[in-house]
Amino acid sequence: MSASTFPGAAIVRESGLRDGLQSIQKILDTERKKEWLRDAHAAGQREFEVGSFVPARLLPQLADTAEVLAYAKTLPGLVATVLVPNLKGAERAIEHGADVMVLPLSASHEHSLANLRKTPDDVVAELAKIRAARDAAGSRCVIEGGVGTAFGCTIQGEVKESEVLRLLKALLDAGADRVGLADTVGYANPAAVSRLFEKAVQIAGDRFSVGHFHDTRGLALANVFAAMQVGVKRFDASLAGIGGCPHAPGASGNASTEDLVFMLESMGVQTGIDIPKLLAVRAKLVGWLDGEATHGTMWRAGLPKNFSRVAA
Repeated sequence: MSASTFPGAAIVRESGLRDGLQSIQKILDTERKKEWLRDAHAAGQREFEVGSFVPARLLPQLADTAEVLAYAKTLPGLVATVLVPNLKGAERAIEHGADVMVLPLSASHEHSLANLRKTPDDVVAELAKIRAARDAAGSRCVIEGGVGTAFGCTIQGEVKESEVLRLLKALLDAGADRVGLADTVGYANPAAVSRLFEKAVQIAGDRFSVGHFHDTRGLALANVFAAMQVGVKRFDASLAGIGGCPHAPGASGNASTEDLVFMLESMGVQTGIDIPKLLAVRAKLVGWLDGEATHGTMWRAGLPKNFSRVAA
């Protein structure tokens, strides 16, 4: 891919408020979550995964999702996404006015049972129910189906490419407005991403929405680059690289938002995000999460002297 064929812009969706916080022990105060949203929005971020509608006893870190979502909706131009594990969660997302709801599906049968207590095809059937409920409510909430463990699984091992693509198409057929792929346990590499994402985009077309990469083995940014080569323009990331997966021992977290934004901007791919302001938000977050593991490299070195937002 030549520099002239990079997309002119890409979206970095902040997933730290959900995927990041649910994976650590510390419970971040609601007012600090609001401050995170407010400051990151002021830095130029416009898409956030603000929480998940799951029972508080399972994820007390996200028990305040409805309040955080309500605050997010007060910030102009902000697109608020929530994760929903089932129809009940989707009904709450509709009730509270989420802009996007993500239903996660694991292509690994064993991971799906461990994580959701459902088979992958059970999740497809659940999405059909969610689509019917959304339409009956007259809601405009976008339904996004996310196929996880797309490159392998710490429990099952191999996950066949054909199964990933079958489930991706099944979600679309069941009523998903858009779909994405996730390297849930950090098994992906750029060559594998190029192969699978190209086929996924061929199936979904402009309904293919997002790539979600974990940095378990240090390849998250390389994998973003590979996905971008086949036309993907939205990526999930987590400030300070917080998060991971409870079924991926040793996982080091998600792609770091600040590192990803720097890579894109330095390539001439505009994100609309002010990096120094974003690093200031990161510094606050690290203080709030004292004792929890954080990641990323931009905070150490800062911007190079020759950095330009419009450099190609």
